[in-house]
Amino acid sequence: MYPILLQFGPITIYSYGFFLALAFLAASMLAERESQIRNFPPYFISNLCLLCLVSGVIGARIFFIILNFDFFKQDPYEIIKLWHGGLVWYGGLISGVAAGLIYVRIKKQAVLPVLDLMAPYLALGQAIGRIGCFLNGCCYGKIWPGVNIFYPTQVFSSLIMLFVFLVLRILQKRNLKTGNIFFLYLIFYSGKRFFIEFLRGDSPSIFLGFTIFQLISAGIFMIALIFLLFCQADLNRRKL
Repeated sequence: MYPILLQFGPITIYSYGFFLALAFLAASMLAERESQIRNFPPYFISNLCLLCLVSGVIGARIFFIILNFDFFKQDPYEIIKLWHGGLVWYGGLISGVAAGLIYVRIKKQAVLPVLDLMAPYLALGQAIGRIGCFLNGCCYGKIWPGVNIFYPTQVFSSLIMLFVFLVLRILQKRNLKTGNIFFLYLIFYSGKRFFIEFLRGDSPSIFLGFTIFQLISAGIFMIALIFLLFCQADLNRRKL
C-alpha cells in the first residue's frame, strides 16, 4: 500500500485525502458545467456540492465511529485522523442528501431534477475515491484462495462505479422520467455493494451470514426499484 503520496519536509500529502479532494473537485466541476446547460442558477450546484461534502464527510465518519466504537473508545484522538481512512459511504449518503435537500428547498428548486443531475457525478466521485482507499489499504478484500493475496475490492469498486458513471451519463442525455437517473444510481450502487461485500475482508457478518452493508444495500435496492417502477408506471399511464 501507499498511504503517503508525497512528503515535503513537514508537509505530508496522504493518498486517501488527496483522492477524496480530487473526487470532489472532478464531480463538482463537471456537475456545475452540466447545471449551466440545464439552466440552473449560477453556482447553485457548486454550493450544493460543498455543503454535501462537509455534511457527507461528517455523517460518513460518525457512521464509521459507531461501527468501530470500541476502537475509538481506546484512542479518541483517532476520531479526527481522517487521513487514516474510515468513512462509510451510506452514512455520507444519508447526511449529504439530507443537507442537500434542505438547501434545494431553501433555494426553491425541484428536488428530483437536482438528484438526476448529481447522480452520475456521485458515481464518478466514488470511482476516484476508491483509488485512495486502495492506496491507503482500507476497504480491503479477503485472501484470494490459492494466490495468497487480497482481493483488490477497491479496484473492483472503482472500475464498476466508473462504468456506472458512463451508463448514467448516456441515459442522462435521453428523455427519461424525472427521478429515474437517481433511482438507477441507487440500484446500481446498492447492487454493486451487496455483491462486493462477499469479497470484503473488513465487514463481519451480523445476520444470516450477511454484513450490515449488505442488509442496507438490499433495503436501498428494493426501495429504489419500487420508486423506479412507480415512475415508469406513472409515465405509461400518461401515454395512454
